[in-house]
Amino acid sequence: MYTKRIIPCLDVKDGRVVKGTQFVGLRDAGDPVELAKRYDEERADELVFLDITASSDNRDTIVQVARDCASEVFIPFTIGGGIRSQQDIQKMLRAGADKISLNTAAIKEPELIQEGAEKFGRQCIVLAVDAKRSGEGWEVYINGGRTPTGLDCITWIKRAVSLGAGEILLTSMDADGTKDGYDIALTRTVSEAVDVPVIASGGAGKLEHFYEVLAEGNADAVLAASVFHYGTFSIHQVKTYLSSRGLEVRF
Repeated sequence: MYTKRIIPCLDVKDGRVVKGTQFVGLRDAGDPVELAKRYDEERADELVFLDITASSDNRDTIVQVARDCASEVFIPFTIGGGIRSQQDIQKMLRAGADKISLNTAAIKEPELIQEGAEKFGRQCIVLAVDAKRSGEGWEVYINGGRTPTGLDCITWIKRAVSLGAGEILLTSMDADGTKDGYDIALTRTVSEAVDVPVIASGGAGKLEHFYEVLAEGNADAVLAASVFHYGTFSIHQVKTYLSSRGLEVRF
């Protein structure tokens, strides 16, 4: 059995961590580096930083956050948002990020996935997918959940993995911030469709939700934000609960 990972997500806007519901209604959650240090001390397995308006506002990526975190934390972290070229990827990795995530740019220029995987290794390339229920399937959105693409979620993810994406960060827009649980059907469908790790995101509200998406959704890792930022649960509480339910976690 593979060890399941617990990953806090820090959505960054204007240099601050924010959290909303279904991608709107954002409220402040703190300083990104201070939160990262706290999660490092709590033994989170990894961190994800997403500059949630970088693509829509056409701004540069949060390179300084990467530099500051690399000097303060010792667990792997991924940074995404506004990465549009190999040069951007290289800049983030040199600043200290272990991985980068691509969403909007990957859809606009799919070859960026292949080029990034070939130059930096597919383990560095995370495909971030914001998916929303559409009929019998799920549609992919870009620009921080603002723009529908018309792309089927499963078709797009399969293509991205064939190009070299080494991991999928899968966010259910319907469940995001609701605390009603992860989208098990979406997560399981994606996990069964590809042979790379899938990180489930969107909907954590109870300890049971973490277990359900890992055990029933076949996710390799689980990502959450508000329940960690505002102290509903600690990383240790989640890991202790998962361990008590028979899942392998790293303490």
